[in-house]
Amino acid sequence: MAIIGTSNNHLEETTCGCLLQKLQQIWNEVGETDEERDNMLIQLDRECLDVYKRKVDQASNSRELLLNTLANSKENLAILLSSLGENTLYSTSEKSSGTIKEQLADIEPKLEKLLEQKKKRIKEFSDIQSQIQKICNEISENIEARDQVKTTKVNENNLTLEKLEEFQSQLQELQKEKNDRLHRVLNFVSTVQDICAVLGIDFFSTIIEVHPSLDDSVGVQSKSISNDTLSKLAGTVLDLKEDKKLRLQKLQQLAVQLSDLWNLMDTPMEERSLFNYVTCNISSTVDEVTIPGSLALDLIEQAEAEVERLDNLKASKMKEIALKKQAELENIYARAHIEINTVAANDRIMTLIDSGDVEPTELLADMDDQILKAKEEALSRKEILDKVEKWMSTCEEESWLEDYNRDDSRYSSSRGAHLNLKRAEKARVLVNKIPALVDTWLQKQEHGKRITTCHSHMMVSHF
Repeated sequence: MAIIGTSNNHLEETTCGCLLQKLQQIWNEVGETDEERDNMLIQLDRECLDVYKRKVDQASNSRELLLNTLANSKENLAILLSSLGENTLYSTSEKSSGTIKEQLADIEPKLEKLLEQKKKRIKEFSDIQSQIQKICNEISENIEARDQVKTTKVNENNLTLEKLEEFQSQLQELQKEKNDRLHRVLNFVSTVQDICAVLGIDFFSTIIEVHPSLDDSVGVQSKSISNDTLSKLAGTVLDLKEDKKLRLQKLQQLAVQLSDLWNLMDTPMEERSLFNYVTCNISSTVDEVTIPGSLALDLIEQAEAEVERLDNLKASKMKEIALKKQAELENIYARAHIEINTVAANDRIMTLIDSGDVEPTELLADMDDQILKAKEEALSRKEILDKVEKWMSTCEEESWLEDYNRDDSRYSSSRGAHLNLKRAEKARVLVNKIPALVDTWLQKQEHGKRITTCHSHMMVSHF
């Protein structure tokens, strides 16, 4: 047979020849005619042709599949190279002149390598985009978006290193912003803690009202850094500073009141030292008060109670102090030979204190002014009073001289009487000078200080 004879496989040719011989033997035994034999051979030839056609069709389909696979592989390779930005890494024209299988064998390792590279690149993009999204959610404090971080999709069409660097740059900027915000948050928290300590306020309850994550038990990186948290922290710090300012002003007012009352009532230092925590800040600024508990409400309440207690004692104590100052004033006037109505002055003091029409501090201040003026008046009278005292002493000696002159037995006086006589004679000379001295002093007073009427009367009476 021509078809069988054209086979390139010697084994198949031998096998087909044996089968044909066996078939002819069978035909001979059966007695098939030549026509029947020719028809059977034609049929057999057609069946062989059909088999070859099927094989050709199968081979053609297989070739098409391989071509499609090759085309898809080349397309995938081109897509991968484009998405990864590695267009210069491989050339899609390589091995294009070889067989299909050779081309596939050449491109498949490249695809596998690029797919592995793509997988790693996708993970890098996913990680960095997740970090970016996480920080963005922390800044905006978007809880719903935070839950969507896991479903964030990576754009697989652009996995280039340039795009990755863009995301890395964005992440670095966000991390810097996060660090800046975290630093601001921690500074605010530290300020709140310091002020709460000074005010005696519970820091924990104060800070968690702003945000639960600001508690010390929460890690630093887990603290809220959102705009809302920063705004609330800033507001809390302002409120606490204002509260601190008002408390300091209140404490300083109490310190002034205590000092005035202590000075008013001559309170001993041992008693004053019990409230050093109040008076130590009497001139401090808000920023200078940093001792924990120094502006606590209970301390302010203690100072208020002490001021109230001293106020209650003030009226009775003031009477004692005022009478003591009045006695001092009277003593000064007495030494200056100025007469005052002691009973009327004491009654006036008691009446003013009991009526409450005048502040005891003002009354005592007025009395201090009177004492100061009395001392100035006494000082201005010192010169003339010294002369008056000397004049009175001289008058006594001059009086003795007159008595001596009238004594008939003066010549028989005891030893030493002549000394008294000389002193008395000098006194008489001085007494004669007194009117001129008084006139001179009065002229000085007209150009200087005023002489009170009672003092003038006293001088006149002496003369």
